[in-house]
Amino acid sequence: MSGLNTSAKTIVVTGASAGMGRETAVRFSDEGWNVIGLDLRPSTSEAGNVLHAQVDVTDRAAVESALSDLAPRIGGSIHAVANVAGIYPTSTLDTFDETLYRRIFDVNVLGVLNVTAAASAYLADGSAVVNFASIDGLAVSKGQLLYCASKAAVIMLTRSLAFELAPRRIRVNAIAPGWIDTEEARQLGRMQKAIAHIPLGRAGQPSEIAEWVWILGGSDSSSYVTGTTLNISGGEVV
Repeated sequence: MSGLNTSAKTIVVTGASAGMGRETAVRFSDEGWNVIGLDLRPSTSEAGNVLHAQVDVTDRAAVESALSDLAPRIGGSIHAVANVAGIYPTSTLDTFDETLYRRIFDVNVLGVLNVTAAASAYLADGSAVVNFASIDGLAVSKGQLLYCASKAAVIMLTRSLAFELAPRRIRVNAIAPGWIDTEEARQLGRMQKAIAHIPLGRAGQPSEIAEWVWILGGSDSSSYVTGTTLNISGGEVV
């Protein structure tokens, strides 16, 4: 795309500078959507229809300020939100402390609420929100005490928000990825061992996840789907 089109639809993507967030931004950009990318990291996109703001999703005032600045530049309406940003440091009953608890829940749970609440003023009727949960919100993962709990919270928030926003025909769904071949996941050093337990025998690709965000948030094929969480794990959790 050569530039912004104020008549095109717009998506807000958090965590848009890397991994699944970046692929989601690319997928929607390629479909002709404007993209507002929110991330603590600098933008890596060169597309002319992508606007970027370095924002901490745990700071609602900062998110609101960014959207109030950027939304008017793309026509004033937002048609989808993808809450991709998340962190996954390890934790157990012996190793967690309040600081770690606050950090994980602030990013993974409060961040979803902050961005959805800030975007709601701009969401057109019939829009969509796609939250990123995890298969760790569906099944226990060793050493991920707080992360599992935070993603389970995202799943329940998704159901609650779907109910709350249904009168505006705003659909709210979540996806629960398993092992996805991102740079961050590779740095954990556990991917090859994990793949041995995945029935399909491989990790997923960020582009595969982005495609499901498009299906749930951008296309018309999921217009009667809301309040659900889609397991995308290669059969690891069934």
